[in-house]
Amino acid sequence: MSAALHTLPAVAAGGLGCRWRRRRRPSATLRAASSMETASVAVSVNAETQQRQVGVEEEEKRREDAAEGRAGRVAVEALYDDGFGGVTVKDYFAAARAVSSDGGGPPRWFCPVDAGRPAVDNAPLLLFLPGTDGVGMGLILHHKSLGRVFEVRCLHIPVNDRTPFEGLLQIVENSIKYEHAMSPNRPIYLVGDSFGGCLALSVAAPTSFAKTPLQPILPVLEAMPSELHVTVPYLLSFVMGDPLKMAMVSVENNLSPPETLQKLSDSLTSMLPLLSELADIIPRDTLFWKLKLLKSGAAYTNSRLHAVQAEVLLLASGNDNLLPSGEEADRLFKQLKNCRVRYFKDNGHTLLLEDGVNLLSVIKGVNMYRRGRQRDPVTDYIPPTLSEFKKTFDEDHKLFHLALSPVMLSTLKNGKIVRGLAGVPDQGPVLFVGYHALMGIELSPLYEEFLREKRTSFRGMAHPILFGGKHESSRQELSRFDTISMYGGLPVTPINMYRLFERNQFVLLYPGGVREALHRKGEAYKLFWPDQPEFVRMAARFGVTIIPFGFVGEDDVLELVADYNDQKNIPYLREWIESINREAQRVRDSVKGEDGNQDVHIPALLPKVPGRFYYLFGKPIEMKDMDNVVRDRKSANEVYLHIKSEVESLMSYLKRKREEDPYRSIAQRAVYQASWGASAEVPTFEP
Repeated sequence: MSAALHTLPAVAAGGLGCRWRRRRRPSATLRAASSMETASVAVSVNAETQQRQVGVEEEEKRREDAAEGRAGRVAVEALYDDGFGGVTVKDYFAAARAVSSDGGGPPRWFCPVDAGRPAVDNAPLLLFLPGTDGVGMGLILHHKSLGRVFEVRCLHIPVNDRTPFEGLLQIVENSIKYEHAMSPNRPIYLVGDSFGGCLALSVAAPTSFAKTPLQPILPVLEAMPSELHVTVPYLLSFVMGDPLKMAMVSVENNLSPPETLQKLSDSLTSMLPLLSELADIIPRDTLFWKLKLLKSGAAYTNSRLHAVQAEVLLLASGNDNLLPSGEEADRLFKQLKNCRVRYFKDNGHTLLLEDGVNLLSVIKGVNMYRRGRQRDPVTDYIPPTLSEFKKTFDEDHKLFHLALSPVMLSTLKNGKIVRGLAGVPDQGPVLFVGYHALMGIELSPLYEEFLREKRTSFRGMAHPILFGGKHESSRQELSRFDTISMYGGLPVTPINMYRLFERNQFVLLYPGGVREALHRKGEAYKLFWPDQPEFVRMAARFGVTIIPFGFVGEDDVLELVADYNDQKNIPYLREWIESINREAQRVRDSVKGEDGNQDVHIPALLPKVPGRFYYLFGKPIEMKDMDNVVRDRKSANEVYLHIKSEVESLMSYLKRKREEDPYRSIAQRAVYQASWGASAEVPTFEP
């Protein structure tokens, strides 16, 4: 089965997920879904007409666009509210209780009401396959966020349904065949949870069900008196998930430690009694049937691994007490031909119901969101959401930014330097060109400030090695590379830049590239720009506004201990560097000398007592109506050298003026923040 499966805690192994994309399938009849009259669920497919709620005209238009290969618009702005974090595990129990009382019937698909209608044209289809509970609400924490960029449908398996594994497999197969026949270019994503993972990979993946702690209790469950079944949910709850992680979903991240502890205690207290409701959601006979179903499905999948040809993403839990998700990820990572892993070491089996796992963010971070046959890094990009911004800058990077208190300065058209980004245009196309600091440490505060003040993000042109995933492992956690993709990074190519300018985007370019970001000892603040002014000519063609900018502060934060030259003299490191760069896509092979040396390596660094970061955006350079630059290489080179000189001048200004900053020392900033609050803007020198 040639397809793609996104994040399922997997193949009979909870806490492990995978993704597979649908390619070519013949036509078939879709098994229809009936309506469910509950507070949280709406009809997805009408049994008679095979029409979704969107209506005939809109559906036909979507199919026409897909057939013509048009990607369509992405009608979401940076920092849009994706709704993630507003739903808790208690909502899952409420929805599961409502859906479980639907009165029976065959398995069918439904569209969650809270998922809404996609805000993007030609949104891909996402089919959710439920876990052992069968209710289909296991994605409830993610309905709103996924619903903005996917058409979400969930499979519901009624409590008393006894469709065998092969029958469930046929339902999913028929749905995929029908959808593919209707829209051949539209990607179809499968998301499976636990048993759903086994179902989703049934024709291609192995399973670790034989290693589950539930295996020995099957005979016990079969012989257990029905009046004792109420104890089973409590037994399952301790092996299936992490109660603390599940309770933390409803706890805000900006609370003080005492407040956090109190909120967590209240959440746990209110959640634990709900476990008794599992006895109603999964009656004894149903539980026994589902475990036998899981066992038969596991046997069915063991010989299918060789058939997986498409991309696969595995989400593995490191604290899964039900199944060895980490070991299963190791095995699948070795055997699947095109497999990537994201490992959540602190999460349990119920990964998608626990705190800290935003499914949409994971999909975006590994560059697996697309709306056509091939992923387009320009048109398929989804801007960072409000919840992603809070997670990145109000949690993960908060202490880093607090310690540095970055100073952002910009230059107005009249030449006046002001604090903030008032001198930066509000509308694109804009090209920011500047100095790439050691290891790119200037990027995080830069993105945060633009998102906070301008509510926009750059599309950063970066080395292709950051997007390949070739050097990842089977225990790969979310990384900085994922963040780069999530915040707009894309491979640096002329065609990508051309298409970004065409769409009036904010583009970030470092002409010095890897050579500048991985400079050697004694080369701080030195530009390594090749003699190739092509970006200037392209900017002139589109009337782009170019903003040169300077940055200083790396020498206040990091000490370079072992650089490229040092490492090339160490045999083991030299061989590692050569192997990495031999496999990586080469850039600037035509550029002679050090400017063209783009060898990737990891310098050895030591932290310093942090000083302060300073940014200065220069006076805008308007390229509109500069046709001579497009036609004449000499004119383009003059503009190019002017931009380079501006960047050097801006850095010289910052290095000189930071000596006048009374708050350059972290001690002075700490005193100020203690007096005025951590959120207060710390003063700096007078521009």
